[in-house]
Amino acid sequence: MGLKSTLSQPLAAYIVRQYAQWQQDPIGTQQRVLRGLLAQGARTAFGQDHCLHNARTAQDLAWQVPVRDYEALKPYFERVKAGEANVLWPGKPLYLAKTSGTTSGAKYIPLTRDSIPNHINGARDALLHYVHRTGKSRFLDGKLMFLSGSPELETVGGIHTGRLSGIVNHHVPAYLRRNQLPSYATNVIEDWEQKLDRIVDETLPQPMTLISGIPPWVQMYFDRIVQRTGRPVGEVFPQFDLFVYGGVNFEPYRKKLLETIGRPVDSVELFPASEGFLAFQDEPGNPGLLLLLDAGIFYEFIPAERFFEKNPPRLTLADVELDRQYAVVLSSNAGLWGYSLGDTVRFVSRYPFRVVVTGRIKHFLSAFGEHVIGEEVEQTLREAMRQHPEVEVVEFTVAPQVSDDPTVPSRHQWLVEFARPPHDAAAFAAALDAGLRQRNTYYDDLLRGHILAPLQLTPLPAGAFQRYMKSQGKLGGQNKVPRLSNDRVLAEGLVGVG
Repeated sequence: MGLKSTLSQPLAAYIVRQYAQWQQDPIGTQQRVLRGLLAQGARTAFGQDHCLHNARTAQDLAWQVPVRDYEALKPYFERVKAGEANVLWPGKPLYLAKTSGTTSGAKYIPLTRDSIPNHINGARDALLHYVHRTGKSRFLDGKLMFLSGSPELETVGGIHTGRLSGIVNHHVPAYLRRNQLPSYATNVIEDWEQKLDRIVDETLPQPMTLISGIPPWVQMYFDRIVQRTGRPVGEVFPQFDLFVYGGVNFEPYRKKLLETIGRPVDSVELFPASEGFLAFQDEPGNPGLLLLLDAGIFYEFIPAERFFEKNPPRLTLADVELDRQYAVVLSSNAGLWGYSLGDTVRFVSRYPFRVVVTGRIKHFLSAFGEHVIGEEVEQTLREAMRQHPEVEVVEFTVAPQVSDDPTVPSRHQWLVEFARPPHDAAAFAAALDAGLRQRNTYYDDLLRGHILAPLQLTPLPAGAFQRYMKSQGKLGGQNKVPRLSNDRVLAEGLVGVG
């Protein structure tokens, strides 16, 4: 073994011991984090507006700070963006992470001197947990590829601004930078397809050991490798043994990715966001992600089915139940207060608290009162693919198809880009319908009552999702396709570019 892999093992043992300390008292850890946040927040304009100097507990926070998303907090973010100090957190942020917004254009999320270690250490500690649990560390001696956004930064209000992955790229430890690919010159290329070709050029001759990125964009990279060489990725890179991913559920992509690799590889799942690094897979084979409770983030959870109520309950860790859907609310040392992250999670264990990411609170399909969530359609697709093992899926989304004819029932439309289509499309569609009816009683009731007709399966031509994302300026990087829509905008766009 090389020096890096050898030294990583005692460091990994030390980090795991550090994590074990706060895991002994997770509720107390969160209370301590909250007290520290409130003390700092009281010194800000937001703190004065919300009387944070009087707040001591989670109940005080819930009483004084309403749950708001980026759009509702935008007046404060705009003041930060303009260069004003002491708005949401003492001083000015080190960076602004620029990310795509849903209704207000680009979002600018502050990264402060106190919050940036959360983003840097989260990914590091995920890899060190993997090293400690498996004893495998040789990947650190090879080439590590992080498929990310451009590290080139602009200045907004006197603050360095760019994509989160690009910002984090500037903080890669010096001892790993020599191992890192792609090169800076390649990473700053804005055109995704041109950048991808350059990444293939740079990585093909190298002993790749770790590859990281959002699964659909990694799949594009793998496809280019196969096209260029005519061989599976695992043969091209015989030392490639660890795939690190986050941002979307891996399961819909697993079969095709592994087939493209051509052999099994270990994987580690992360839960990163511009607003904070929330969790990672701390035990290989355990699908639950360890929630990071001692990293400057205080968590609240709203039962997903009650999120859109006027005053929904805001639960702390002490109150959550297993196998129930929750919307995540954050207060953090980035200056986020009662911030609705938009993601939903389900707890799969307590003590330690582990979650799986189940979707987006605004990405659901309830055009007919069924309130179908992302986890349900992903599990349904996975089960249908198990029943039809010939099927490989590149990407998919589900939209409502509302009928204007009262004699013709409305239905769900599944728009699927297949790498390998089913032998019997009607049987595959029936399997999807049966699976979703089993997982969602409201959907089952609507079909039983003939309010909805069985779903329509719409195969899309190869590359349809890539063409659509390119047409929207969202090809590559950290961009993700919504699994569910409550309207026809995405569906019509996909059919239009198909």
